[in-house]
Amino acid sequence: MQETTPRQRLAGVLILLGLMAQIVGFTGWVTTIHAVSYLLWAGAFLLWRDIPRRSRIQAEVLIALGAGMLLVAQFVYGAEVDWPAMLQGNAFVVAMLVGVSFISLIGKQGSKGASGSRVTGAGGVLRTWLGVHFLGTILNLSTVFMVGDKLARRGPLTTPQLLALNRGLTSAALWSPFFASMGVVLSLAPEVEYAQIAMVGFPLAMLSGLLTTLELRRRFDLAEVDGFSLAPRSLLMPVSMAALVMLFHFWVAPSLTIVSIITFLLPSVAVLSNLRDGPRYTLRRVRQHTLIRLPAMRGEISLFLAAGLLTLGLSTLVSAAAGSDWNLFAHFGAPQAMISFVAISLSALAGLHPIIGVSVLASILNLQGSEQTLFAMVALCSWAVGTSVGPLSGINLSLQGRYGMSGYRMMTNNLLYAGVMSLLSLGAIAGISVLVD
Repeated sequence: MQETTPRQRLAGVLILLGLMAQIVGFTGWVTTIHAVSYLLWAGAFLLWRDIPRRSRIQAEVLIALGAGMLLVAQFVYGAEVDWPAMLQGNAFVVAMLVGVSFISLIGKQGSKGASGSRVTGAGGVLRTWLGVHFLGTILNLSTVFMVGDKLARRGPLTTPQLLALNRGLTSAALWSPFFASMGVVLSLAPEVEYAQIAMVGFPLAMLSGLLTTLELRRRFDLAEVDGFSLAPRSLLMPVSMAALVMLFHFWVAPSLTIVSIITFLLPSVAVLSNLRDGPRYTLRRVRQHTLIRLPAMRGEISLFLAAGLLTLGLSTLVSAAAGSDWNLFAHFGAPQAMISFVAISLSALAGLHPIIGVSVLASILNLQGSEQTLFAMVALCSWAVGTSVGPLSGINLSLQGRYGMSGYRMMTNNLLYAGVMSLLSLGAIAGISVLVD
């Protein structure tokens, strides 16, 4: 087992307890919302010194701004602030991320997975994109390491390979119900019509794969660039999990949101799949996941929790200072949505994670009915584009730490891609605006 300190192991246990408290809350037997947020924040606090410096500073700024705005709202404008509940923002999204992480327990440790023969060239790049994209819809960031490490066995990863990894994963944010982006969107806009989002987001994601292949073929000599060969049976798990989520959403537990279903369903399936090898084996794998994998999620956990506090602080202050009827836009239509997309995407270039822009936007809008679906498209498009090009996004920091590709180089190599995807995203936003009218 990888070496961790007692402090990190305690943090992993607290994060697991936060997930368990969230699942218990779904039953309705007891209210656990305070417990969930306190446990997750306690785990993040214990891991604070381990967070990369830039990410830590960003989270600290968000926390200071959020808490400061709550103080101003109460003591300057006389707003009623529910201080015990101030840590609840995005706690259920973090619980979903923790639940999704357990999907890595499906399958034997050390299993190499199913893959075909060696492929190179533009076809190899496309297969790498497809593999990361479809496996990443469930496995998220861990897929990049799984595929990247497999490619790295033949030598250091090249720029085309790293770009395929980056774009394959980030484009999944456009439609995957298991991505953190969708979790945030569904929490901020619970009346989103997911079918309409998927109808536009999935084709847009496929265009990302086509664009990646064509652009990299033009810019690089791909003759000796290895690709990831994805066997059809490799897709069985993500397709099965998606079908299970839809089954629960429409028939088994229609009262629960997709975020809630994912939070309890994925870890449950992961545990059940291991019980075939006995309870001791299952307990060992869950323990290893808790003590190693969960503390390793410190960056994303802290960022999402901090952004939740910022959202609460900003929305409370705006409501107190301008009145509850004030909104950034009187009507949230296609022009306003396009402006919002551009603003969030540009902020990602400056180093801000898209969740910050999305959260701020939601806090100063009063979304009604179909506006929520349009907002969702803005959030998902800006997330997909912003995380691909943002030098401080989780995917680019991970690629830098593991494979040595700097965030700045990734940004410059993705500028053309981000520009074209932005134009396509604006078209998708316009399409959604017509669809929901």
